[in-house]
Amino acid sequence: MANQTLKAAVDMDAEQKLREKLRKIEALFAGAATAGEQAAASAAAERIRSRFAETGAREPAEEFKFSIPDPWSRQLFTALCRRYGLRPFRYTRMHRQTVMVRAPASIVNGTLWPEFQELSDALCAHLLAITDRIISEEVYAMAWEAEEISEPALLKS
Repeated sequence: MANQTLKAAVDMDAEQKLREKLRKIEALFAGAATAGEQAAASAAAERIRSRFAETGAREPAEEFKFSIPDPWSRQLFTALCRRYGLRPFRYTRMHRQTVMVRAPASIVNGTLWPEFQELSDALCAHLLAITDRIISEEVYAMAWEAEEISEPALLKS
């Protein structure tokens, strides 16, 4: 029982660290200059939404197509789009991994996509660490990738 309590505490600590890292990434893209600003994640999101609205008034929206095969990353991307007032969508018969967005190019290239990549990297690293730990504890201790070996020699005919 004490071991489970310790694991739960470690999991909560790792989750809190991930949440803080995500807030810092968002503050970085919002242009936060002080530690106080970095602590205000909702204010950072509002600054980005305001910047998106201003840019949208000056620059025409273009249609962007993203292919994001990982379901967790795709969920993160669509949530990030919605957070900033963008509407992610998919045309009929498009693959599930495809996400379309209409937005000015400077927003997509300068903020949305770079921020998504950093957030996705942090989230994937966290999920990988959890997965590795659970597999090594519950399935088999050596959970790394399969080894690479030379191909067998071809038979001569």
